Amino acid sequence: MNRHIDSILVLGLGKVGHLVALLLHETGFTVTGADLSPELDLPYIFKQLDIEDTEHLQQLLDTHHAVVSCLPYHLNARIAQLAAENSTHYFDLTEDVRTTNEIMELSRSHDIIMAPQCGLAPGFIGIIGAALAGQFEKIRNIRLRVGALPIHPTGLLGYAFNWSPEGVVNEYLNDCEVIEDGIRKMVSPLEWLETIVIDGVQLEAFTTSGGLGTMCDTYDGIVENLDYKSIRYPGHAKLMNFFLHELRMREDRKKAGQILVHAKPPVSDDVVYIHASVEGLINNHLSREEFVRSYRPIEIAGATRRTIAWTTACSICSIVELAASGTLPARGFIRQEDIPLKDFLATANGRFYNTGSGS
Repeated sequence: MNRHIDSILVLGLGKVGHLVALLLHETGFTVTGADLSPELDLPYIFKQLDIEDTEHLQQLLDTHHAVVSCLPYHLNARIAQLAAENSTHYFDLTEDVRTTNEIMELSRSHDIIMAPQCGLAPGFIGIIGAALAGQFEKIRNIRLRVGALPIHPTGLLGYAFNWSPEGVVNEYLNDCEVIEDGIRKMVSPLEWLETIVIDGVQLEAFTTSGGLGTMCDTYDGIVENLDYKSIRYPGHAKLMNFFLHELRMREDRKKAGQILVHAKPPVSDDVVYIHASVEGLINNHLSREEFVRSYRPIEIAGATRRTIAWTTACSICSIVELAASGTLPARGFIRQEDIPLKDFLATANGRFYNTGSGS
């Protein structure tokens, strides 16, 4: 198979990063995984790397067609800059709006693919939203909701930190971009509370930052209302508002994340809920189309994988596959909503999304 991209450097080999490297390796790419901690018995090439060692990082970038960053969001702008200087195609999982804007600016002056936000939300949820919206002549609402939760919640928070605590605290505290009544604006996180029921389970959803990616740019002037919310078990938003604002933990985001992970460590049995809906006119009739799924742990590459890990890893690996095959543009900034859902689900890694309840 002829590919525009063959050799890939994966930075950060945590649970998601290792699975990304493993899936790309099994898909037939030449993969090098890099991390500060030494790793043994990996099926792909491993390089020990201090991310602050710019010379070593540049050497690795120079010998690979593409880099996939699975590192914390605050490191990605620098990595994207180095990738651009080395003409190395760039992919990441960031949900941070400022980082994405910096990468978008970089893409204007470099002749490579720059594709941030390739995870679950932003990422797959934007691909779904755009696919639904494409059926409409006129769009009234695009509502996108995603939640990664323990299947068996305990305590009042009903949560477990299976995802980066930095990322979760970031999305709970940063303002959220929306389109409301045709006006593009910023609103507060942990607001606009609503009730959602999926598979008979009552849930709540509220505004959080970053989940829309670049969709407000894309749909400005096209849609009346566009917003993204995180899904949690009932009562979560009230308690997080108390913790972050009344107790003023927002003043120390790092400590807030440490406290939350200490109280609610990761669990193996997790579920990812996706609820996307679009309303508008089809054949001049008001209609509503939905994509509602729940995903559970599944066996991939010889082991059972946590849901948040495989949904995130399969999303970015699918996008790398599409870029490598030439389905996506060979240069420039890639918006998630420009990726065809049909093509995404037909990739070796995207096909795992067909396992969800309700599909």
